[in-house]
Amino acid sequence: MADPSIGTTSVSNPGTNKQGEESSLNLLLHPQVVQQNNIQKVQQRKQEVYNWSQTEKFLKLAIYSACQGEGCKCTGWKVPPSVKRAVETDGYQSLLNCVDPCDNCVHPIASHISHLKSQPEEEIKRLLGMIVDVEIIFMFQHRETDPDSKKVYIYLYKLLRRCVVEMTKPNIEGPLKQPPFESPCISKAINNFICYKFNHLQPSECQTMYDLAKMFLHCLNHWNFETPSARRQEDSADEVSAYKVNYTRWLVFCHMPVFCDSLPHFETTLVFGRTLLRAVFKSVRQQLLDHCHNVRDRLPPENKVLILVHYPKFLSMLEEEIYSDSSPIWDADFKKAPPSYLQATIEKSALSRRGEFEKISLPLAERESSSGFTTFNLSPGIRKKAQRIEGLDKRSPEPKRKRAEAAETNEDISQDSVAKILATLGESLQVQQSNFVFQDGISLKPRGESVKEQEAEKVIEFHLIGNSLTQKVSKKTMLWLMSLQNLFSRHLPNMPVEYITRLLFDPEHKTLVLIKEKKPIGGICYRSFPSQGFTEIVFCVISTFLQEKGYGAHMMNRLKDYHVQKGIFHLLTFADENAIGYFRKQGFSDNIKLNPAVYKGFIKDYKRAMLMHCQLNEKIVYTDFRSIVRLQREIVQQLMEQRKQAIEESRPGLTCFKEEINRTIPLECIPGIGETGWRQATRTTRVSKVTEETSDPDTLHKSFKSVLNSIRNHSQAGPFLEPVDKDEVHDYYTHIKYPMDLKTMGQRLKAGYYTTRRLFIADMTRIFNNCRIYNPPESELYMFANNLEKYFQTRMKELSLWDK
Repeated sequence: MADPSIGTTSVSNPGTNKQGEESSLNLLLHPQVVQQNNIQKVQQRKQEVYNWSQTEKFLKLAIYSACQGEGCKCTGWKVPPSVKRAVETDGYQSLLNCVDPCDNCVHPIASHISHLKSQPEEEIKRLLGMIVDVEIIFMFQHRETDPDSKKVYIYLYKLLRRCVVEMTKPNIEGPLKQPPFESPCISKAINNFICYKFNHLQPSECQTMYDLAKMFLHCLNHWNFETPSARRQEDSADEVSAYKVNYTRWLVFCHMPVFCDSLPHFETTLVFGRTLLRAVFKSVRQQLLDHCHNVRDRLPPENKVLILVHYPKFLSMLEEEIYSDSSPIWDADFKKAPPSYLQATIEKSALSRRGEFEKISLPLAERESSSGFTTFNLSPGIRKKAQRIEGLDKRSPEPKRKRAEAAETNEDISQDSVAKILATLGESLQVQQSNFVFQDGISLKPRGESVKEQEAEKVIEFHLIGNSLTQKVSKKTMLWLMSLQNLFSRHLPNMPVEYITRLLFDPEHKTLVLIKEKKPIGGICYRSFPSQGFTEIVFCVISTFLQEKGYGAHMMNRLKDYHVQKGIFHLLTFADENAIGYFRKQGFSDNIKLNPAVYKGFIKDYKRAMLMHCQLNEKIVYTDFRSIVRLQREIVQQLMEQRKQAIEESRPGLTCFKEEINRTIPLECIPGIGETGWRQATRTTRVSKVTEETSDPDTLHKSFKSVLNSIRNHSQAGPFLEPVDKDEVHDYYTHIKYPMDLKTMGQRLKAGYYTTRRLFIADMTRIFNNCRIYNPPESELYMFANNLEKYFQTRMKELSLWDK
């Protein structure tokens, strides 16, 4: 989606209260556009359906679900008259046992719901929500008189109907394409207009113009545009044809999703640009001015001058730029920056409209001194990251200077080269994103990206909640805490329910909760110890049906970003055998780098659990970490391709070995090595015995064989003699990516692989490290690995092969 710079969700006029701002804004909206009552009715209807009994839900789903009978193509159970009478007289009690055949096919209702009974409650709820949306669209279509709009409603009705039958998510395909449709978008153009026209004004006057721009964009996002049929008498055929395309896109992506939340929703000002705004501006402007005049007596006194005097002038100036062919506001390379006093406000508005976290409502100083909060929305910390890095550069100019010198000596890639590669990658990534999903539904999106998109589209939200003994806790927070209690108890069967409840509702503990469809689907309960500089994670759970989809990793990254903002850089947790793999993937390790005196006595020890530690880096925004690494990998690959293409000359192979002139030659003497970018190290390196080893390979081979036989004959070497059997230890190769054992080392020794001590020591050490990674510290195998490693080092020292 295009990157906007002016907010569209609220107005912050200086000197007015929030209530007055919202009332003025609502008065500006045309009465036909204010559809809040209809939206509330839709939500109430959905809530009623969600609260139905299981029998009623399955009856509703059966009417729209495909028959599972062999060879049957029926897409919905049509209620027979006998069943209708039974429902009217006896209710739904025996409905699911009904054997009356469907009026569309010969199968009973059980054939239409057999595949639904195994579905989780969240999936049933999603399908019911789509069914309500299908009925709403059918009502729209039935009442619509405009033929163009009716066709759109029929298309959306069929789309959602098919998604219910196939149990898939709606995906708008075809000639409409995907948003955004124009660049720059309307929001970006209006921001350019503010910078272009009003940068020279006093701060108070420029802020007023900025507020008027937000009011206009808000109205445009809630406007009910006229149909193409209504414009046929005034506009030419080409203009009507172009408007019809944009009207259809607006109806599908912006208007109908307001009522039917099963469809993807986009804001008008973020996906449309010059074409639509030029087509509708004159009509919108006239209706806005007429409406301002009609509601002038109902405007708050403090806003009358703003609405009745400044707003018409603002719209007139904007009209000149919109219809001017030479106006710079539609220039994609518009570089004029907004005033410094508006920069923070604009960036905050842009972030909030992308669907990111809202910023924590308490100032930082108040948050430091107050621990009694109950619910906060989190912020992504994007600005925080920039400030932190900027501050680090200011505090430590010496490391920055050294890095620059190192880049010079190592002939690092220039910034211009990287910028060109980024521009090339930007175009290729756009092409890839447009082809992320094939017709067969196979997604090519990187892991975790879909979760970030859902957050941007507000499909999921993160909130920081907790109980309080000093402040009033909202009903919503208490409902979330109770839902989390059930979620934790269900996924942590070995943990007593009373213990979970006590910690979850303890005011000292806070919980990061993941909300989807207004219900918690995951959470991390933790307790912070700011004086000690660490946080203990107590519970971490994600719903079973959402695991392995990136939700858990994204939730942990949000927690990490929040702690970086709070200045806490150490996370500790006791992980049981089922959670060790998850925490390892999130950067936790059993190598505790904190002094035990820091956490001993503050956290409780758990039996049959491993203490794990994660140290955070204040320079990293963890929610963007994977994307940045992925981009860096793409840049390196592009650089390698460029270097590869630059070296076109093929050089002959080395002949010195065949001619037995010399067994070794200096690396810099290899033809063409310099053109590849290789440079001889300037600093001197320590000369070890490794260079001496190659002079007598037979002696080295005998020494390695002696050490290997000694290790094999050791009393504790039994578990390491053969490769681990994956049939006996199912998840070993999931955790251990590079396995090694004494049998494999013997085979490598016979094949002449170990030409240096470094190779031999590396493989032997890998055996011991793999054992310590997979097994807990208190296990017997862990102890065997430590003892055998000490014995190995002793034998190597006896043969003068160990100089560490």
